Amino acid sequence: MSQEFKKDGPFLLGVDAGTESLRAGIFDVQGNPLAFSATNYATSFPQPGWAEQDPHDWWNALGLSVRSAVLKAAIDPEAIASMAVDTTCCSVVALDDNAEPLRPCLIWMDLRSAPQTNKVLSTGDSALRVNSNGQGPVSAEWMIPKALWIHDNEPELFERAATICEFQDYINLRLTGRRSASINNISVRWHYDRSRGGIPGTMLEKLGLSALEEKWPAEVLNLGELVGGLTTKAADHLGLRKDLPVVQGGADAFIGMIGLGVVRPGSLAFITGSSHLHLGLSEEAFHGTGVWGTYFDALLPGMHVVEGGQTSTGSVVNWLKNLYGVEDYKALNLEAEKLPAGSEGLIVQEHFQGNRTPYTDPISRGVFHGLTLKHQRAHLFRAVIEGVSFGSELILETMRNNGFKPDRIVIAGGATRSSLWLQIHADVSNLPLTLTKVSDAPALGCAILAAAGAGIYPDIQTAADKMVQVSGVIEPNSEKHKEYQLFYENYKQTYQTVSILRKNLEKQGN
Repeated sequence: MSQEFKKDGPFLLGVDAGTESLRAGIFDVQGNPLAFSATNYATSFPQPGWAEQDPHDWWNALGLSVRSAVLKAAIDPEAIASMAVDTTCCSVVALDDNAEPLRPCLIWMDLRSAPQTNKVLSTGDSALRVNSNGQGPVSAEWMIPKALWIHDNEPELFERAATICEFQDYINLRLTGRRSASINNISVRWHYDRSRGGIPGTMLEKLGLSALEEKWPAEVLNLGELVGGLTTKAADHLGLRKDLPVVQGGADAFIGMIGLGVVRPGSLAFITGSSHLHLGLSEEAFHGTGVWGTYFDALLPGMHVVEGGQTSTGSVVNWLKNLYGVEDYKALNLEAEKLPAGSEGLIVQEHFQGNRTPYTDPISRGVFHGLTLKHQRAHLFRAVIEGVSFGSELILETMRNNGFKPDRIVIAGGATRSSLWLQIHADVSNLPLTLTKVSDAPALGCAILAAAGAGIYPDIQTAADKMVQVSGVIEPNSEKHKEYQLFYENYKQTYQTVSILRKNLEKQGN
């Protein structure tokens, strides 16, 4: 007996390939999720600071997750109109002439190329303006330091590599047979700038790395552009129809911007979790101290993306919860809600894993100051949330000082599960926070790209307008905002004071 399907199409397949797992989601054309399925893969850590994954594991996870999601959704796979994939970035893959991996992938969190970042920064090349207006530092996460590490430490493998590319590019190559790159990944992490000729050729030449240009995919596709149709082999692997359109995706957090509806200038995506990301769209290019970017064409043609980030946010809240030995946050939230703004004089600097922006200081550390015997666990809990919120506001202030003043912030991720945290964020910044219905913004962003690429909607902006559904808005309390100003200014002074002490400790090897 033939299978009976519950729903009619067309449907869209969005794939979010993260650090720990690959998640496939089936969506209708209104952006409603029908089903998700995730498959984990392993990360190995051969040495401290190294992190590797096997690209074959990604491919296997893709087949398992897609087949499971289609089954859960109870749809005819023939009714899927198109698909798109987002991935981590920069996760650097070296391939031979047959597109087979020559070594495990150096995933985004692999920092072995830290020594190479100094070489990159020392070039003084104009392409470095996206790194705090050329002041740096350059992150060991990025493409050129990683490729330079392979060149310096595995020269025979570098020579053999026909292709050095992203996780993203490897997956699309296996799906369609086409060797191409995403404008998103290469604009935000390869020092590529389409407005200035594209490839940072002079930087590569100064590094003795000109051969890398020939190993990078020559074709660069916009988000939402057709990569190609599924090959017979790929279609069999995924349980989908041959020639199903595969549409260009990009880096997970940036595709999350689209899944939050941040597709117009002046908007900011606020993606929360273990860390926070602040990603905005501007009509104008700018490069300033304390911000990363702007990246031209990285999301939508003719627009510029600005980036900020906090390294440890939700991870600090979770650390405190674990210290208290409680299973969830419910009691802590209830206790902290009763306290006044400023936690009765307790200030927290959330730099437990260093600072990403605006200082980009890997040796900065967490700070509690103002402690008294009156302070209880709720004070520390609230003060940590306030410290994270102050860090976000400092990033927004830095963006404003460079000319970017967002008038709309859309928030997603772990912080949205706490009404206390949401309200503190809104009050500290004195800006409303928009919440959306679908929490998995990257997967929905892929579905939006797939819809635009398949012609269901005329462009990405229209698709986002139709498929991103607002679930609520958190309005700021202006009086609370005024109360926070003294504590916020104190928070800012904390870094300037404590950084001197930290540097003295570093000089002594501590």
